[in-house]
Amino acid sequence: MQMHTHRHLHILTAALMLALAGCASTSTAPTAKPAATSPMKPMTGPSTAQRAVANLASASGSLVSGRLTLVPRGDGVDVSGEIGGFNPGSSHGFHIHEKGDCSAADASSAGGHFNPAGQPHGRAMQGTHHAGDSDNLVADANGVAKINTHFMGVSLGGGAGNDIASRAIVVHAAPDDYTSQPAGNAGARVACGVIKVVR
Repeated sequence: MQMHTHRHLHILTAALMLALAGCASTSTAPTAKPAATSPMKPMTGPSTAQRAVANLASASGSLVSGRLTLVPRGDGVDVSGEIGGFNPGSSHGFHIHEKGDCSAADASSAGGHFNPAGQPHGRAMQGTHHAGDSDNLVADANGVAKINTHFMGVSLGGGAGNDIASRAIVVHAAPDDYTSQPAGNAGARVACGVIKVVR
């Protein structure tokens, strides 16, 4: 009887030591490293390009076209140039759109307004608005709109979230009312051009 008890004690002791060894080995085992994640693009960044152009071609069967030059300045990007083919004295919505694709006949391929911060549509420089929002263009007596505007809070080149390089500039058939969501009720897209860095 005593031998049986001794044997049981040896077996129990051995089992206990194995169990403790197992616990020790699992607690000291090296932990797996978390999977590497690709770094996110910064939301804002400085411009790395010095100049870009956008050649606007007609869309939606219009006669509107033009050429714009974009240059970084201060807190954003200056846009200048001329767009023609309008009715004299008419007003038109003018925005930077999220996709640099003007291939659709109605320029719908350019997507919505450029809006990296997820803001509601509005009027530039007056409360919340899309980064791509701008004041309306107004054509002169010859149907030409002279552009000299500034998009604040955007950059040109560099790949940050606020970078407008390789996006599109779109002109609309009607004026932007600055309040209707998501695009100011500006009507059809009558011209579109991709912003291309030239230096």
